Amino acid sequence: MNLLRKQGFFNSVTLYIGVALGFFNSIILFQRYLTLEEIGYFTLLITISVIYTQLSSLGFTNVITRYFPFHKTEDKTHGGFLSFVLIACLIGFSIVTAGFIFFKELLFSLYGNKAGVSLMSELYYYVIPISFLTLIFLIQETLARTIFKSIVPTFLREVLVKVFTSIGIVLIMFRVMDFKDFINFYLITNLLIVLLITWYIYRLKIGKPSSITPEVRANIKTMTGYGLFSMIAGSAVAIIPGLGLVLLKLISGEAMVGIYGTFFGIAAVISLPAKALNTTSYQIIADAWKNEDQDKIRNIYKKTSIVQLVIGLLLLIGLIINQRNILFLLHKPEYANYFNVFILLGVGCLIDITGGLNGAIISFSKYYKVVVRFLSVATILSAILNYGFISKLGILGAAWSHVGIMLMINFGYWLYLKLKFRMQPFGIKHLLCLVVGGLCLTLGLFLPDLTNFYLDVFYRSLLIGSLYLSSIYFLNISEDINDLIDNVLMKKLR
Repeated sequence: MNLLRKQGFFNSVTLYIGVALGFFNSIILFQRYLTLEEIGYFTLLITISVIYTQLSSLGFTNVITRYFPFHKTEDKTHGGFLSFVLIACLIGFSIVTAGFIFFKELLFSLYGNKAGVSLMSELYYYVIPISFLTLIFLIQETLARTIFKSIVPTFLREVLVKVFTSIGIVLIMFRVMDFKDFINFYLITNLLIVLLITWYIYRLKIGKPSSITPEVRANIKTMTGYGLFSMIAGSAVAIIPGLGLVLLKLISGEAMVGIYGTFFGIAAVISLPAKALNTTSYQIIADAWKNEDQDKIRNIYKKTSIVQLVIGLLLLIGLIINQRNILFLLHKPEYANYFNVFILLGVGCLIDITGGLNGAIISFSKYYKVVVRFLSVATILSAILNYGFISKLGILGAAWSHVGIMLMINFGYWLYLKLKFRMQPFGIKHLLCLVVGGLCLTLGLFLPDLTNFYLDVFYRSLLIGSLYLSSIYFLNISEDINDLIDNVLMKKLR
């Protein structure tokens, strides 16, 4: 676990810096200098770009993770494996782009006369270059991760993009540019990080261009099949939350997408522990399956599940007890009526990360096709739930759908791993963590409010956070959390 801890620590620091910047952008700048409709449109633009990229990749980012260890060579040509991946992704991008252009009129007909049509119509084709740049970045980030060099790519994606996003909104604030100029600025930012990661990959000397050898050609059918299944699974992961946003737009309008997207962005903070650990854990799991080391996988599964629950629950509690302060920062009075939406989205994120690495463990095994079946069913159920719930409950229905889908997916993964491999991460310590969290949340909700915003955030966060972590420590709920606290205390004592 030493490598996992080291990479996880630095990625956590980077991710939390990125979260701080994301908070500053979405809660401070966006709310003051963009309309709810513009926030909603930007959210939809990013969501569509993510789905576009997943489809375009044909699942070959997962092919890199799974099959690169088998094709690595000392001369860095890797039998033309990297050339094959690049060609496949370019073919995938060309196919998706052709469909995206061809079906433009159909897509707009779905919007009808809803607000925001002019924005989407004017900026429609920006999705194509943004998606292309995202695809190129994703390929190179995955390559870096295969040799456990994930820190720099994480910094570029999580920090640098948000820094430039902040700059863009500040330029809007000073009326140097308008919203369309901001989208152009965002496109240039994506180009910049692609150039930087390309330079970084070149410096790492991971590989060099080469013709595809017979050894690689012999595995093309297998790798392509795996990639296509992974693409379906990855697209489903992007489509499931995207469905809620699109249907919310169609049924309730773009302003509701702005509110939902803002709350979803705040709730995503809870998923950061998983993102930090997973950047390294995925490759470790892939290597463990290669070596048929199920004990190693079982150990990582248990450890990551409890660590992610402990940290994720702390973050959820901290956000809920600071409801008044969050609403104050959001500035727009419309958010006050929908804070329950945030709570539900937070619970959904907590359910997902507590499942640990369940989906990844199945995906990197020879039974990876099971994930596609799970997610295909989940996508259909998501469409049904979102349409039914949003029609009846509006934005709250979208949040309830998110919770339901996260619960169904993770229960399905948990049951499969338990029955197939006898892997099961949950135990009494998970229950103890929830009890501690429930007690701390209850106490935090009854704390008196202070008139000073900064003092209120500080005292309630420090008090409840200290109580929660000390309880987790003395109950020895997570060995890794205890080791981390011990190391921090020992350094301070020195």
